[in-house]
Amino acid sequence: MFAGIGGICLGFKQSGAEIIWANECDSAACRTYRHNFGNSYLVEDDVRVVNFRLVPDFDVLTAGFPCQPFSIAGKQKGFSDPRGNLFFEIARMIDQKRPKAIFLENVPNLVEHDSGKTFLVIYTTLAQFGYYVKYAVLGADEYGNLPQTRKRIYIAAFLDLEACNRFHFPDPIPLTKSIDNIIAVRERKHEIYYYPQTSGIYQRYSGKIKADGHIYRLTDHGVVRVKNQMCPTLTANMGTYPNRVPLIVDSFGLRKLTLRECLDFQGFPSSFAFPRSITINDAYKQIGNSVCVPVIKRIAEAIIKALTETG
Repeated sequence: MFAGIGGICLGFKQSGAEIIWANECDSAACRTYRHNFGNSYLVEDDVRVVNFRLVPDFDVLTAGFPCQPFSIAGKQKGFSDPRGNLFFEIARMIDQKRPKAIFLENVPNLVEHDSGKTFLVIYTTLAQFGYYVKYAVLGADEYGNLPQTRKRIYIAAFLDLEACNRFHFPDPIPLTKSIDNIIAVRERKHEIYYYPQTSGIYQRYSGKIKADGHIYRLTDHGVVRVKNQMCPTLTANMGTYPNRVPLIVDSFGLRKLTLRECLDFQGFPSSFAFPRSITINDAYKQIGNSVCVPVIKRIAEAIIKALTETG
């Protein structure tokens, strides 16, 4: 559910799972999904009108449900935001299908939102359907070996108590990659990524953004250098506000991170690509809305192991 461009699907697929059904309502995201996964099972429709009785039986339900209602970067309206209410479509699916396991992903602020009441609703909803729940907030750098400052909450729920007891979130791993593994500052990129010297961004910030191997991000308060040679959290508003795409100075000028670089910071394989029908702003939005694939893969492996082990 809420498949986006398929980041969660990809992590589970890399772990040996077979994806048999997916749903997404955004037509541009669906085009990217089909370009990379094919068109055999994706249902492009508003999840609120999908007949879940027609969904094939499955073992694991995954959902990266809309996070903007709970994000500290947004207005934090929670369940009063129509997008926040989409969690109850997950509950409707669970009620219809009762999968062996459920995997959910969202922003870390979900735990604190509305003084914990939002997360309590989610937790108790899963428990009322008979699921045993575990959750953890994991960072892309510590758990995915990705040099991006991106933390997310991951929720795993199981119908079987023994399976839940066998499940453990992955341990931290060393961060061996840096932005130098992703960004080649001596390689000229397409001109669409560079800010001309006549642009307002260049004139306002070129003196503050140095060719020092760091990535910079623009905020409402100015330009900020990201510490420890990390990439800042990639967000969906990169597509809505193009100046929110992180910046770097390479050997050829001041530019945005490219789409390929952003995909790499999310851990997508080099084979993953956007169809030509996707605008650059839609592509940035889709990347920011997606997930860190290596973290998903590690959790998916643990879920599958918990479901398939005996004794």
